[in-house]
Formats: sequence, C-alpha cells, structure tokens
Amino acid sequence: MTLKPKLLITSLCALLSFSAQAAERKPNFIFIIADDHRWDAMGVVQREQGESARYPWFETPNMDRLAADGVRMRNAFITHSICSPGRAGFLTGQYTHINGVMDNSTPFPETSVTHATLLRDAGYLTAYFGKWHMGDQKGQRPGFQHSASFINQGIYQDCPFEINGVMNDTKGWVDDVTTDLAISWLKQSDKTQPFNMVVGFKSPHNKRGADNLPKRLRNLYEGKTTKRTPNCEVATIYHKPLAPEDVLKERGLSANDVHLDYLRHVKGIDENLGRLLDTLDELKLTEDTVVIYSSDNGYYLGERGLGDKRALYEEGLRLPFIVRYPRLFPKGKLVDEMVLNIDLAPTWLDLAGLPANPGMNGASFKELAAGNKPADWRTSFLSYYRKELGDTPTCVGVRTATQKIIHYHGQPDLTEAYDLAKDPYELKNLAKDKNFTTPLRAEMIRLADKVKYPLPEEITAAAEK
Repeated sequence: MTLKPKLLITSLCALLSFSAQAAERKPNFIFIIADDHRWDAMGVVQREQGESARYPWFETPNMDRLAADGVRMRNAFITHSICSPGRAGFLTGQYTHINGVMDNSTPFPETSVTHATLLRDAGYLTAYFGKWHMGDQKGQRPGFQHSASFINQGIYQDCPFEINGVMNDTKGWVDDVTTDLAISWLKQSDKTQPFNMVVGFKSPHNKRGADNLPKRLRNLYEGKTTKRTPNCEVATIYHKPLAPEDVLKERGLSANDVHLDYLRHVKGIDENLGRLLDTLDELKLTEDTVVIYSSDNGYYLGERGLGDKRALYEEGLRLPFIVRYPRLFPKGKLVDEMVLNIDLAPTWLDLAGLPANPGMNGASFKELAAGNKPADWRTSFLSYYRKELGDTPTCVGVRTATQKIIHYHGQPDLTEAYDLAKDPYELKNLAKDKNFTTPLRAEMIRLADKVKYPLPEEITAAAEK
C-alpha cells in the first residue's frame, strides 16, 4: 500500500513527535540499599567464585535477575565503611569529611545538597522508605517529599514507622513492611512525573536471630555449612593472635550458625527486591526506571576474627552493586573498573540530563555502564575510618586495582600494605618494602589533597624520606 503525500507527512510528523518525546523522557530512579550486605553474599557471585565460594549453595534469584538484566559492578567499594557515613556518601556524592556525617550518631544535615534535592528541584517526585539511620534523626527525610521511615535502627518485628512525620504502628517483618509501603506509593503516585525513590532495608544488620526473621525463613538452610577462608585464621594487625575459640565462634555463637542466620536475612531482602521488580513490570515502568541495588558497607564473617565492618580490609570495603536501565545499559554486562558509593548521586544527575554538581567528589558511571569506559576513569581511591565503637583504630588507606596500603593514625608501626593480585586474602604484609609502599604513599597524598582530607603528619613525613 502506498501512502498519499499528505498522510505520509502526517505519519512522519507523528513519528518525529514520538521520537522527540522518547528522547526527552526522564528516567525514574530506585535505589535499594541493604544494611551490612557483603559483596559476595549473592548467588551470582557464589557461582562465579567456584571452588573458593564460601556458601556455594546460596541462591538469590532476584539479585541474579537484576544482574542478568543489567550491569554488575564487580569492583564496587565504600569510601567510609560504616552505616551512616556510607549512606550519606550515596546521598551527597561526597566524602564524609565534607558532608559532615563521620559517625553513626550524627544527624544528616537538613541543608545538604543531594541527588534527592536536585532531582526534586528538577520536577521529580521524591520518596524514601525504610531504614534511614542517621543517629536518632526524626521527621521528614531531607530532600524527600514523602517518607515512611523508622528511627535509628528500628526493630525487626512490628516496627513503628514515621510516615511524613507522624508515628504509625505496623505489623510484620520490617523489610516486608518497608516494601509494602514502597509498592503502595508506586501504585498511587502520579505517573506523569518521573520519580526518585530510595528503599532502605534493615537486613542483614545485627542483631538478627530467628525471632527477628519472618517465620518463612527461620528454618531455611538447616544442615548447610559455610566455608572458611585463609584470613579467618589470622588476627588483624591491631589485635592479639586469635585463640581457637575466636576462630570457631563469633560473639559466643557457632560461626556457622551466625553465617546461616546472616544469609537468611539476605534471602528475605532478595524476596522483597523481587516484589519491587515485579511491581515495576506490572506498572509497565521497567524500561523507564534505573534500579540500583547496593549496601551501606561491607561486612566480615570471621575474616581476621572480625564481625561488623569498619576496618579497611577487602571484606569491609567491597559492596554488592548492580544497576539496571533497559533503555541504555546492556544486559548481563560485567564491569571491573572501580566504582564508589559517592558515584551514585552524580550518575543520577547525568542520567536525568542535569548538570554535574561541582560539590560532589564522585563521578558519573553512565558511560562506563553503557560500555564506553572514560579515558580518565579512576585507577585508585581514598578510603578511611574514624574510630567510633569497637577497637578498630582511626585509619586511612588507598586501594588501586591490584594494591593497597592502610595507615593507622599515630601508629605507623601498624601500617599494612598488600599486593592484592598475588595475595587476595591480605596475608603477607609488605609495609617494610619501600619500593612497594612509596608509590602508594605518594598516591595517598595526591588523593587526599584532591578532596582536602587532613592526613596525619607522619604520612607526609614518611613520604619525604
């Protein structure tokens, strides 16, 4: 059939109009952030690790689904391995010595510039659900027009939620409730406006235990065992050598039982991730929505006798990090360049077509995820920890693709340096090898100067020798 000239012109105009609308379409954003979810506690990673996997039987079908449909960042890291600072970095795109949240007791500054404030000002609907964890901060979550969140750590069962500043009782497991509230908002929101949503899960944060799980998960993995790694047998440099009971138990409990309980909580958030993804499918929002799944820090499961996070060993720094955006990013792509928590905010702005914020320290990984590695992408990054709870000292470190140095403030004799390519479990300390450490110290000074981080004098003095 041949179209008449007038009809052909009309059809072409309609097509061009549709194309223009598609080009102008602003993506939606959903950031799903777990608490203390270590990088390898995903089925897709366990299968990838093969014989070195610690729990090869562990399955997370929805995280795997997200990875299969999107991009998995295999070298994603936190810049400050502790809950509130990690979250503040995701929000602001800044190091914590700049955004002001250096510990778990500091409320998030109400005047902070975040991805939420900038997208809100650009016409986005903004909403926050679940764990916020910035000290005991109450009230509407800064930058978010709608918030349904709980105070500090909350509780796992029947947790009170503060919805737009008003306390409400809830029933059930806290991460189920968070997901219910997020899905309800998604279904009721104005679909003519793009949205920016954050969903914060409480799991798998301690204190866990069977009573803090939904009944459907309490007996999961009965009879399963987790493997140990070589660095489970050695103490941190600032601890005394491990006694046998330190190796076999964690916090007085069987290490294996602690690990199974941890993985049950991860399984619960995987189920709720699936519910969110299904809702996007149901509402036909999948193609237009950028979804990122990550965590506020890493976590130790017995490595160096540690639980919790804080220290700058690999298990504390590494993050799970998956991004999906069907309109732009390829399916099943693996990225091995280093991505940081502070990259999320600038990436959101970039994808929304907004100008970069000069106050942010992170970089947009839009092109990296799309398969076009920027020529100037980072080859190293600065990380640090300021002593809070526990006995991990204040420290600062640099990690490159294959090397690492950790300096403990005021304790230069405790310096650690590792060749990660040859020694992935960080067992052989090369701190006394000046040929190895001198370039790393120089890089630490360069990176610290770039973000105005105050290094202790002993670092600059050592570099000058």
